[in-house]
Amino acid sequence: TSPATVNLGAANNFTVLAATTVTNTGPSVISAAAGLEGDLGVSPGTAVTGFPPGVVAPGTIRSADTATATAKTAADTAYTDAEGRAPDLAFGPIHDLGGATLAPGVYNDPSSFAITGTLTLDAQGDPDAVFIFQAGSTLVTAVSSNVVLINGAQAANVFWQVGSSATLGVNSTFNGTILAHTSITANTSADIQGRLLAGIGAVTLDTNTVTAPVAAPSSGVPQAPLFGHLGWTVVIAAFLAGGGVLVLHRRREPAADRQLAQVR
Repeated sequence: TSPATVNLGAANNFTVLAATTVTNTGPSVISAAAGLEGDLGVSPGTAVTGFPPGVVAPGTIRSADTATATAKTAADTAYTDAEGRAPDLAFGPIHDLGGATLAPGVYNDPSSFAITGTLTLDAQGDPDAVFIFQAGSTLVTAVSSNVVLINGAQAANVFWQVGSSATLGVNSTFNGTILAHTSITANTSADIQGRLLAGIGAVTLDTNTVTAPVAAPSSGVPQAPLFGHLGWTVVIAAFLAGGGVLVLHRRREPAADRQLAQVR
């Protein structure tokens, strides 16, 4: 079963948010999906450097104003929420998620998460599926690593709660909102579909693209293929004389098919 989402509140309209400083090198682009402001903010600090050559569009740069302070409070609340979730699966210290395919759920490592290679997040046809990762200390992604979303998974529904600091590798691609207690560093050419929200420290950028996502509305209909493994079966009940009617029957998915995580 997918956990409930983490409510970002007023932080939802910020793509990058730090407590002390935001520092940028190179032509970084900070933006947001349609309907979001995509702001870059600092509070209670005031220092923002490297814009230009960095660009914030369509949002604005905010420094120690009311909106930024409110967003920081909301981000802190979201951090506490994500940190307090009961894990569905707990890993050992310094677990590398690279090579794994994970279903919706809450994943915990009391120490640190690493990503080397590709981590795949599989929503199993549910566009509302939520993934929450709890790292006791750090999150570190390797050079050219990837977080890939499949079967309806959305970046807006992926959350990374990090007990100290997060570092994204050179040329890596990343999905999800990082809620780091201390600081966040995105190394050269890291591409992020998500938000970088640092609790008490800085956000450091270098020629990055950071885009705040918004979750697509659910249709209320499972997005599984008709003949897929998620539960649809075809039963030829009858071909009526002159009608040739094919009857479809839906069965429940066996519990065994809904395993929490598949680690390759």
